[in-house]
Amino acid sequence: MKQEELQAIASQLKHPTGEKGIEMGNMMNETNINMTKHSILNLNISNENRILELGHGNAGHVEFLFEQAEKLKYYGLEMSELMFQEARQINRNFVSQKQAFFSLYDGNTIPFEDGLFDKIFTVNTIYFWQKPEELLSEIYRVLKPNGNFCLTFAEEDFMKKLPFTQFEFELYSTEKAQNLIKKSDFKIVYSETQKEQVKSKTGELVERAFTTIVLEK
Repeated sequence: MKQEELQAIASQLKHPTGEKGIEMGNMMNETNINMTKHSILNLNISNENRILELGHGNAGHVEFLFEQAEKLKYYGLEMSELMFQEARQINRNFVSQKQAFFSLYDGNTIPFEDGLFDKIFTVNTIYFWQKPEELLSEIYRVLKPNGNFCLTFAEEDFMKKLPFTQFEFELYSTEKAQNLIKKSDFKIVYSETQKEQVKSKTGELVERAFTTIVLEK
């Protein structure tokens, strides 16, 4: 693959746009679904929780989240206008019933008041955080006391083998992520690395290591 093609893939993964972006959204939902469900289960969601997700993509997983407990409210933040629209369309029933709320944001400032959410999670977005320390403190701010934040990402050793991650990606190992967290007020409750088989962009199965870190305010 040429440099330009690899750069285009990286750009679409960071910020899907156009027809290619819809394909990318579907593919990301498919390849990340195990990581996403793992994150949701690690939040230990209970009835009437208010939950925030950063970078939800097409949000094909929101139905699974609503199966975890009753009277939940889900809020999704996304930088991509296309994914915002796709997520609203896929989850239109939840949107019309005022259970799911989607908004656009700049990736740095979370447009909600202090202490609003019981649980927050994000999957495969840390590579694109422009100001990691500031975003972590924003997440901390909008979380209730004793609330949990679940951070899930694919390990650096796996990610650096993908040719497009040389563009626009900041890769993380567990240790690097934990060092970032240590600069925040969060405490780490739990950290786990798992391996899974996923389909690569070219269609073959590859082994991917991913890490979930659960934090508490």
